[in-house]
Amino acid sequence: MFRTALAAAGGLAVAAATALGLASPAAAQASADTVGAIRARGALICGVTGTTAGFSLPDSQGVMRGIDADTCRAVAAAIFGDASKVRFVNTTSQNRFTALQSGEVDMLARNTTWTLSREASLGFEFASINFYDGQGFMVKTSLNVTSAKALDGATICVQPGTTTELNLADYFRTNRMRFTPVVIESVEEIRTAFNSGRCDAYTNDASSLAAFRATQANPAEYLLLPEIISKEPLGAVVRKGDWKFFDIVRWAHFAQVTAEELGITSQNLASFADSPNPDVQRFMGKSGDLGRMLGVQADWAVQIVRQVGNFGEVWERNITPLGVQRGINRLWTQGGLQYAPPMR
Repeated sequence: MFRTALAAAGGLAVAAATALGLASPAAAQASADTVGAIRARGALICGVTGTTAGFSLPDSQGVMRGIDADTCRAVAAAIFGDASKVRFVNTTSQNRFTALQSGEVDMLARNTTWTLSREASLGFEFASINFYDGQGFMVKTSLNVTSAKALDGATICVQPGTTTELNLADYFRTNRMRFTPVVIESVEEIRTAFNSGRCDAYTNDASSLAAFRATQANPAEYLLLPEIISKEPLGAVVRKGDWKFFDIVRWAHFAQVTAEELGITSQNLASFADSPNPDVQRFMGKSGDLGRMLGVQADWAVQIVRQVGNFGEVWERNITPLGVQRGINRLWTQGGLQYAPPMR
């Protein structure tokens, strides 16, 4: 069914580990006052993909749209009270970590998986998880393959310098199967390669594959295979060493989750202004002094919801159109994993 494998999967794992380029934590320490630098500049600089529908992709007016873009906007709303004060910088799987380490960007929100090595060796901290994902495989329906276990001997398109590349090698080794990697850095080029038949299958986070399928002229020509072969918690990443900024990025996400838990949306926000509920009063900045603790205005959470929305609104706006079910990204009260610690 498939072309003969040209390289062993074991070699891919070694190459991928090298590509990840684990650096010394000392080389990645943040400046003493990231928030001060952001305010002096007048904008948050956020590293995104800029090419992934549902996560970060410019619309017809050139406005960056997606759940990752909105993660950046929520942080800007907390810091400035203005979600528009964001400068988006497109990064690749190869240069994203260098961009964060060097200070070219203040944070990353670009389909980046939280792993031990990235946090312990690269000098980063993962502040939040805005998408619980997993790696999958896509094939064309014309291939008549319905399971990843049937991909023995296949050629598979994959990006370098990613957990995806390592997971791919592990999965095939574990299942005693062979494959030929077609390693391409550019997302657009890898998708073109898949469409042109250079590879039998395309592997990436299942959400990214769904986003790709949703943008094709005939989505029915593409099939997401049922196997999910990894855990891919995606979220916001900052440099170690500036816990003030880390706290703002983390709690910007938790504020959106808390708002959804409380039933507060961008549309009904005003109706909660005089609520006697202590949790709502703290959220609205009327008690608890939480803004001062974070170093932002008292209504920081209100501004996030007013300008960006609660977590459910962000999901519905960006991810639901892709045809991706919310699943484990539902609130914990609905059987999902999205859970915010108490805002008190």
